[in-house]
Amino acid sequence: MTSQIKKIAVFCGASSGNQPEYTDIARQFAHALHDQNLGLVYGGGKLGLMGAIADELLALKGEVIGVMPDFLVQKEIAHPTLSKLCITQTMQERKTLISELSDGFVMLPGGVGSLEEFFEIFSAGQLGLHQKPCCILNIKNYYNQLIDFLKHATQEGFLKTEHQQMMLIDEEPAALIHKIMAYHPPKARWS
Repeated sequence: MTSQIKKIAVFCGASSGNQPEYTDIARQFAHALHDQNLGLVYGGGKLGLMGAIADELLALKGEVIGVMPDFLVQKEIAHPTLSKLCITQTMQERKTLISELSDGFVMLPGGVGSLEEFFEIFSAGQLGLHQKPCCILNIKNYYNQLIDFLKHATQEGFLKTEHQQMMLIDEEPAALIHKIMAYHPPKARWS
């Protein structure tokens, strides 16, 4: 699967959060992408963790593709120096294009928008609509309660073990990238 992984989509906050480690590790993630010659696909913003990852990868001369709906571009929050900025009409078109351009998906700390985008992609994987890795970079244990909930959902029979195993989780950027590069999708079981 390694040769098929060229671009990673990132879902994360347009805010930096309250801890400086969120931004520091987001920048480390950009270095981990660069070290594996991976491009970045993301929401196209210049603010928060989104902007930090983009800025860092651009400084390393990496490929950064932003996808942003026109109404957000009009609010002047689009990153000004991306490798490419794709402008869509709607948020749904944005999510579809991010999915099409990406070979894997990583969620860093963020709010409900990050969760919504990530779980839409994860759900599509459960349904067999793609076989791309869906990952959580659990910076400073930000997603511990979410991870516990997913384990609980599995224990209670609402999430299949093989679907839970589709999600790769790590606290270290380079370790997560190595998991992505070695990923083999589990065989889906529907009954």
